[in-house]
Amino acid sequence: MITGTLSRYFGLAFLRALIGVFVGVFLLVTLIDYIEMMRRAGGEREVSAWIIAQISLFRVPQLTERIMPFAVLIGAMSCYLGLSRKNELVIARSAGISAWQFITPALLVALVTGALATAIYNPLAAVMNERSKRLESQIFGNNNGQQSSLQASGSGFWLRQKSPEGQSIIHALTSTDQGLRLGGVTAFTFSPEGTYQDRIEAKSATLAAGYWQLRDARVYGGDDPPVERPTYQLRTNLTSAQVRENFATPESVPFWELPSYIDSAERAGLGASGYKLQYHKLIARPFLLCAMVLLAAAVSLRFFRFGGVQKMVLSGIVAGFLLYVLSKVVEDLSKAEIIPPLAAAWLPVLVGMFTGFVALLHQEDG
Repeated sequence: MITGTLSRYFGLAFLRALIGVFVGVFLLVTLIDYIEMMRRAGGEREVSAWIIAQISLFRVPQLTERIMPFAVLIGAMSCYLGLSRKNELVIARSAGISAWQFITPALLVALVTGALATAIYNPLAAVMNERSKRLESQIFGNNNGQQSSLQASGSGFWLRQKSPEGQSIIHALTSTDQGLRLGGVTAFTFSPEGTYQDRIEAKSATLAAGYWQLRDARVYGGDDPPVERPTYQLRTNLTSAQVRENFATPESVPFWELPSYIDSAERAGLGASGYKLQYHKLIARPFLLCAMVLLAAAVSLRFFRFGGVQKMVLSGIVAGFLLYVLSKVVEDLSKAEIIPPLAAAWLPVLVGMFTGFVALLHQEDG
């Protein structure tokens, strides 16, 4: 009964620390993103502060997904350092409770948190990110019809395509629905011989079977005055899988839809390594959070009266940073198809868990 009570106590202490760190980081990232969006929308008089706040709130969940392992690392370190400072770990050890027993509740909490983050938080973050892109398209793509192609070429997405009518180059300020819908579109069309024909500017474009459906289009052809068209069809030979490969990022695809994206890309003969890597990373996320708990415990269980707390905290942060660098290196190797996505997703997890386990084993059992 004593062991069960202490396990719940340590587990709740870690959960409170984790929630506090994550909420603090969430609010900080939201504030920074809101200030940046206010700067970008400074020239748009019709944009209210509430719309900018909505865009930031919809964008931040996906941004905070990347720093979730660090939130677990900092939360676990602050939890165990606080318990050690109040001598609660000394009392637990004197009652015959080993370090492995009061680390186990935190590992279970991290495992459940990672599973929920993969199954629920990731799909919600992807959906909210799409909503933020649509709002951005409405704000920054509305006045594209009055802008020249040179003004719009500083940012956005570029796409080159072919059709029976010739070639065309498409530039879009924004992309939603994994590239199937574009905002702030400028298209340059050429004949089959490569001769320039005209320039088309449109508020938005939607991919259909064999063509792009442009809305609120303005066609500039030679010396003739521009022609306004409510809709305009621009022929293309691109499929939805090819467009997604060019515009969609694996991070923007919800976890439950990744298998279908992988299958679609492979059937179309396109590279699916990015989607596979993201899929295995999300599956491995619960165990990555457990690895962060082990690393934090390895540098946070030293008694305060022994001193060296600053060095412990610094070593934990360095260990987390090195694990992050390792994950980025293997991700780049996987995207270059040098190592399999499965190995790239699980190698940082295994290295982190093994390092934390060996350090704890040395500290506790000699």
